[in-house]
Amino acid sequence: MITLYHCISARSFRPLWTLEELGLSYTLHMLPFPPRVLAKDFLAINPLGTIPALTDGEMLMTESAAICQYLATRAGATPLSIQPGDPQYGPFLNWLHFGEATLTVPQTIVLRYGRFEPLERRLPQAEADYRKWFLARLKGLEPALARHPYLCGDHLTAADISVGYALMLASYLDLTARFSPAVSAYWQRLQDGAGYQRALAAQVNAAQAQGISLTPAPMGG
Repeated sequence: MITLYHCISARSFRPLWTLEELGLSYTLHMLPFPPRVLAKDFLAINPLGTIPALTDGEMLMTESAAICQYLATRAGATPLSIQPGDPQYGPFLNWLHFGEATLTVPQTIVLRYGRFEPLERRLPQAEADYRKWFLARLKGLEPALARHPYLCGDHLTAADISVGYALMLASYLDLTARFSPAVSAYWQRLQDGAGYQRALAAQVNAAQAQGISLTPAPMGG
C-alpha cells in the first residue's frame, strides 16, 4: 500500500532509508528533477510538485521528517522510534526536526544561490554565509555524540536518519572535510549501516529500471 515518490538523493531519501531500515514493502516511483517541471503528471499526486510524496492507501504525506516519524510508528513501536515516557523522547523529536529545520534549510540556500540559479542571479556572499551557518550548527551534535554512538543512544533511530540526510547533502556540497572528528565518525557509521546501503542500491536500481538519470538531485522540491 505504500508508494514513495523520489528523486535521486533528494530529501525523499530520508523516507526511503526509513523504509529499508524497517523492512517494509513499498513501491518506489522515481522522478526526474525537478518533478514539478519535468513530470507534470506528478502534480496530480502532489499539487506543489515537491518531493517526497508518500501515499499509504488514500493518505498523502509530503514532509520528509514527518514521514520518517510516521513510518517508524505506524504499526506501533519499532527500533527507529522512541516512545513517550522514555527520557530520550523529547531529544528524539528535537533531533528529528533539527535535521531538516536547522541543518538542511541553510544548505538549500547554498544550493540555490551557489549552483541552481543562473550565473547572473547567484549570490556568492549568501552561499558563503550559509555554508558557515550550517557548519556552526553541526556543533550541536557533539554533546550527544560524546555520550553515545547515535543521537539518542546506542542504536539508530529516525532522528539519525533525519540528521544523516543533512550530512549526505553536505557531502554533495564538499563540506565533509570541515566536519569535526566526532561528526565525521558519526557520518561514517551511518554510511556503513546496512539500511543506508540498501537505500542507496534501491534508488539506483529503480532509477535504472525506470529510465531516470542517476545524477543526484540534492534537496528536492
